[in-house]
Amino acid sequence: MSLFKRWMSRLSLGLGLALITVAAQAQADSPVGLWRNIDDKTGESKGLIRITENGGALTGRIEAILTKGQEDARCEHCEGDLKDKPVKGMTILQGLRKDKDHWDGGTVLDPNNGKFYKARLKLIEGGKKLELRGYIGTPLLGRTQTWIRE
Repeated sequence: MSLFKRWMSRLSLGLGLALITVAAQAQADSPVGLWRNIDDKTGESKGLIRITENGGALTGRIEAILTKGQEDARCEHCEGDLKDKPVKGMTILQGLRKDKDHWDGGTVLDPNNGKFYKARLKLIEGGKKLELRGYIGTPLLGRTQTWIRE
């Protein structure tokens, strides 16, 4: 193999590794992706939520319900257009925008009680997990769930 071909091969390998590193870092800096939520009371996995970004705002939609017997659950306690709609496919996070090291200013819906709460997200453990805080009024009055990146 000529010197030029070896050099090009090493350059290609180096660029490939750099792109993988950049992609991994971008994932660690953003909550966009698929997440397994863990119930803060029971410690059990309840579902898979896909977080997307559109125009700088995050949205989260339930892709799967993992609780046995609840796969076809409906939002019985929801009001308005969401009343009795399937929980699977429902948008439960909306309007969160980046604010320094967290995402804030949006809402989270708890399909178990049909209530909307203010929401705050923060990535932890290098983007492998996120903490979702749902609260009323101030973040001090709320609950936190830890979600795991799929």
